Amino acid sequence: MAHAFIVGIGGFTGSILRYWLSGLVQRWMQDSFPAGTLLVNVLGCFAIGAFWSFVENGGWFRPETRLLISVGILGGFTTFSAFGLETFALLHDRQYLAAFGNVSANVVLGIFAVMLGWMAGKALAV
Repeated sequence: MAHAFIVGIGGFTGSILRYWLSGLVQRWMQDSFPAGTLLVNVLGCFAIGAFWSFVENGGWFRPETRLLISVGILGGFTTFSAFGLETFALLHDRQYLAAFGNVSANVVLGIFAVMLGWMAGKALAV
């Protein structure tokens, strides 16, 4: 239960940061392209890469801190960072086909699921 609380606190923090930063960028850009989301995704990927490098190469951080930062804060900031880290791990382990499959499946199935969800919502809203 304590681990779930740690992740929840981190998720709360990350979600607020995502809301604030993506909104700030979007207002600044004044464009229809989702630059705020793109920036959040790229920053989240950079942050989880740097964080996990500290964990693996330096032995930094206790397990609870790892949960707080990687699953909680960065997971709330953007789950795209987890996707990036998992794909990087596959590439790092030279599992190129699995990495390509992971990217393809997440993008294609994700967009397809959005379409299905939109259609289901439209059907239920009538």
